[in-house]
Formats: sequence, C-alpha cells, structure tokens
Amino acid sequence: MTLASSPSSIRVETGHGDIRTIQPGRTWEQFKHLQKGFENTRGLRLFFYNGTIEILMPGEAHELFKSVIGFLIETFLFHRGLEFKPTGSMTQEKEGIAAAEADESYQIDGYRLSVEVNFTSGNAAKLERYQALGVDEVWMWEDGSLMVYHHQSGQYERVARSGIPALAEIDLSVLSACILLGETSRIQAAQRLLAAHPAS
Repeated sequence: MTLASSPSSIRVETGHGDIRTIQPGRTWEQFKHLQKGFENTRGLRLFFYNGTIEILMPGEAHELFKSVIGFLIETFLFHRGLEFKPTGSMTQEKEGIAAAEADESYQIDGYRLSVEVNFTSGNAAKLERYQALGVDEVWMWEDGSLMVYHHQSGQYERVARSGIPALAEIDLSVLSACILLGETSRIQAAQRLLAAHPAS
C-alpha cells in the first residue's frame, strides 16, 4: 500500500490496483452532491462517516475476490436450500450519519451481511460505519484470510463462526482456502467448500 497526501489533507491510498481517496472535514450535503455527480459511474464506490468521504476505485484483484466470496456464499446457501436476498453493492444509508456501498451484501433470514475486500485502509473505521448503519455482520477479506465481525452487546466482535444461523456451520479456515482457490478455479473452490460442508 502506498500513501500520498496533499496540503488540502486529502489522502490517496493504493494497493493491488485499488485507489482510495479519503477526504476528511466534509459535510453530508457535500457527500450527497458528490454522490449525485457519480451516480452513472460504473464500479466506483462512495462512503461517508464522521465527516469523512471515501471514494474507492476498485482494481481487478478487488473485483475478483469480492465476486469469489459472493459466489461461495451463494453456492453454500443454494446447496442448503436456504433463501436469501442478494443486495450487491447497493447504497446503505442513514440520513446525515453514514453511507456505504459494500462489495457484496445480503439479507438472510432477517440478518444483514456486508462483505468488504480490504487492500487499503484499516478495519476500525469501516466497522464504525457499518455499526452506524445497523449491519448485523461484516466479513472482511484481507491478506489471504477472512475475518468475521458479528454485532453483539452494542459492538462488533470478531467471531470464529458466523453469528447468522444460515451461515454458522461454515468453517472459516476452509472458506478462506476456498476463496484463494477460487482465484484460479471457481469450480474447484465450490467443490471443496461443499465437500467440507455436506448438507444433512
């Protein structure tokens, strides 16, 4: 990851083809104006929390991993015959407070799940943003491993297994290995995931 800064305090972070621009000291109105200007820009994602606007232009590796993770989640749920609603990178928003466009998102049995691929900035600010949005669970892929944070007792706690009942049986170490395998073969990744989690 490389960092660049300017006198205006705008920061630019890059990593694995991602470019993330961070603009502190901004208002909700400025964010909404920017959001409107970018509404037809494919692939670009916008975030707001605590007076900071983030603009993400994801690279190829980012898009590959987010797609593999989503594919494996959906494969597991389909194999178990479990219904879910994929909501992709739709804008999740709480007026005047926070807005996010996750890499992937789902509604599963009343729970909200957001998935983030993290090649640039750290997890803490992202979790605060999702907490403000009322997201039940956040999955973060970083440095070849998957970290799962479930919201409980008023904060996110990293957990060894998903707190969403439909996903609780997934072995996260197996899933991490399948995500890495999915970089070259989605078929083999899905086969390995399902072999490790046979439906009852």
